[in-house]
Amino acid sequence: MNGFLLLIPLFLIRYGLLYAMSKDAFSRAAFVPPMVGRKKIILRLNQFSTIGFFVYLLFVRVILGSFLFYLGIFIYSAGIVLHAVSTVNYAAPAENGLNTNGLYRVSRNPMYVAYFVFFLGCVFLTQSLVLLVLLLVFQVTNHWLILAEERWCVAEFGEVYIQYMKKARRYL
Repeated sequence: MNGFLLLIPLFLIRYGLLYAMSKDAFSRAAFVPPMVGRKKIILRLNQFSTIGFFVYLLFVRVILGSFLFYLGIFIYSAGIVLHAVSTVNYAAPAENGLNTNGLYRVSRNPMYVAYFVFFLGCVFLTQSLVLLVLLLVFQVTNHWLILAEERWCVAEFGEVYIQYMKKARRYL
């Protein structure tokens, strides 16, 4: 099986489910806080790693039958479930605009966690070191983007977001 087929659930959830749940949430999900200087470089690296991951999956195959395959299926499936649940939760923010329901009660960034888990499953399913490197770049740059998003949220929501930060972890 071609590795690119692994992306179908991601696209269906990210674009299909989110759009069906809320056109407003679909628009919000595309928002990136203003990036300047080094943050702009980090954003470009993140975009490069994401595109690289997607493109490279065109050229690899899922390797069936090994222990890594079964581990990959488990991780990949967990990523799909996490992504679907976090997408549903994201689509229904509180009145003040913050997402604090569902998985957002325990993690400020469950979609980012879901992406990592999903892509890690793809790495195991394809047993590709190139995808592992791209995933590491993706994750490191995501962390820096999350920090920028959190600074924007503090500026946008003020004390409400600061209190939320005290209650919910950044990741898990």
